[in-house]
Amino acid sequence: MVPSNPTRRTVISTALAPIAARLTAQPGPTRVERWGLFELTLSGPSNGNPFIDVPFSAEFRQQHRSVPVDGFYDGDGVYKVRFSPDAVGEWTYLTRSGRPELDGKQGTLLCAAPSASNHGPVSVRNSWEFGHADGAPYLPFGTTCYAWTHQPDALQQQTIDTLRQAPFNKLRMCIFPKWYEYNRDEPRLFPFPRTAAGVNDYSRFVPEFFRNLETRITQLQSLAIEADLILFHPYDHWGYALMPPDADERYLRYVVARLAAFRNVWWSVANEWDLVKGKQPADWDRYFRILEESDPYSRLRSIHHSVVMYDHSKPWVTHLSVQGDEFSKTAEWRTVFRKPVVFDECKYEGNIPKRWGDISARELTRRFWLGTASGAYVGHGETYLDPNDILWWSKGGLLHGESPRRIAFLRAVMDAAPRGLAPVAGAYYPCIAKPGEYYLYYLDYHQPALADFSLPADARFAADIIDPWEMTTVAAPGTYSAKFQLKLPGKPMLAVRFRRLA
Repeated sequence: MVPSNPTRRTVISTALAPIAARLTAQPGPTRVERWGLFELTLSGPSNGNPFIDVPFSAEFRQQHRSVPVDGFYDGDGVYKVRFSPDAVGEWTYLTRSGRPELDGKQGTLLCAAPSASNHGPVSVRNSWEFGHADGAPYLPFGTTCYAWTHQPDALQQQTIDTLRQAPFNKLRMCIFPKWYEYNRDEPRLFPFPRTAAGVNDYSRFVPEFFRNLETRITQLQSLAIEADLILFHPYDHWGYALMPPDADERYLRYVVARLAAFRNVWWSVANEWDLVKGKQPADWDRYFRILEESDPYSRLRSIHHSVVMYDHSKPWVTHLSVQGDEFSKTAEWRTVFRKPVVFDECKYEGNIPKRWGDISARELTRRFWLGTASGAYVGHGETYLDPNDILWWSKGGLLHGESPRRIAFLRAVMDAAPRGLAPVAGAYYPCIAKPGEYYLYYLDYHQPALADFSLPADARFAADIIDPWEMTTVAAPGTYSAKFQLKLPGKPMLAVRFRRLA
C-alpha cells in the first residue's frame, strides 16, 4: 500500500517494483523473469564515506557459470546489488565485502521465463544489424532529449506521455545536466553533493539523483524504448567535464553498478567527444575499458563526434554513432568497420537560428529514407522555438513537428521487410535488398516518369510505389523481372519496393 503522501523515494521504489525482485525476510527463492532485475538490499555502515570506504559486490552462479557484479551504496546505510539473469533456472549468490554485516550473505533466486513484452537486451547481430536476446529483430528509430530527466517532474512525465504515442524505440539522453542555449536552468538535483559556492564533492554521489534516472529508465523500458545514456558531454556549467581521472573512473563504475542491470540501457561514452576540452584520446580509450571490465552484461557501447570521428575499429566500440548526413559513406563504413552505422544526429526538424536545428519536416523525412536505403539507421530530433524554451531536443515535453508520423510510416515499412537487408553496390538509386527476395529503392530528388530497374530473371516480383511524405503505397500493375522500365508519377522523394512473388 502506498502512503497517501508518498515520499519521492517511495514513488521511485514503486516504479521499480514491476521489474525488481526485492530481497526481504521471506522463505524460498526470489522469483525474477529472464532479463528482469533482481535487487538485493542490505543494511550496513553509514559513517565515514561509504561510497569509497566500503567495497561491496556479489557473485551469482548457475551450474558452472559465475557472474561477478559490483554493488553500490544507496545512502542512509543502504547497500544494493542488482543482477539481470540471462538464463532460466536457479541461481545462487554470495556477497563479498570488507565489512562483516555485508559479507558472506547467501541466497537463491529462481529465474522464470520472460513475460510477453520482454524480448531481452539488444545487441549487435550479423555485424551490421541489431537484435533482441530472444531473437526478435530490433531496428533503431531513435530520438534525442538530452536533458529531459533534469526538468521538473511534470515535464518529465509529459515527455513519457508523448513518447507513448511516438514511433521512437531509442532515446539519447545525458546523465549529467546540460548548459547550452535554450537550456540554461539549474536542475533540482545534482549527481554529486554541491555547496552553495559551487564546489562539488566528487567522492560522494547523490542517490536521489540516480533514483530519478532509474525511474525514467524503467518507464522507457515499459514503452519498449532503449535508453542510450550519454556519460560525458562538453556542454557543462558545473565542472563535470573536467573531473580528475579518479573521479571519472569512480563515476563510471558507480553508474554501471546502478544501471547496467536494466536491460534497455546502452552506453554512449560521449556526445561530441572531440569538443570536451582537457581530455585526450587515451582518456576515451580508458573509459571504454572501464565499461568493458565493469559491465557484466556487455551493454552496447558507442561514442558520438562533432567533427573528428573516434576510431570505431577499436574492439570496445559496438556500433558507429554518427553526426552528419553523409549517407553515401555508409557502405564504406560498413565494409571498413563491420559494425552497424547509426546516424544519431543528422540535424533536427525545427526553426531555431542554427543550421543544425532548422531543417524542414520534409527534409528530415528525406534523410530518414535516404539513410535507410543506404544501409544505415537514422535518428530524429526537434528544435522548434518555444516562449518557455521547452525544445524537445533538450527538455522533452511535446512534439510539434510533422516528421514523427512519417517516421512511423517508414518504421512500419521496415518492420514488414525481411531481415538481412544490405546496401546494393553500384545501384543507380540508393537501394537496400535481400538479393532475390526484396529490394527497396529511394529515388531522392529525382523525379523520373520512367525508371530503369533490373531484377533476377528467374523470378517474378510485385512492385509498390511509396510516397514517404503522403504516407501512401500504391501497387504497380503487373509483375516484373529481368530488365524493365517502371512507370512512375514523375515527382521527387518517392520510393519503390519490389517483393518476390511465391
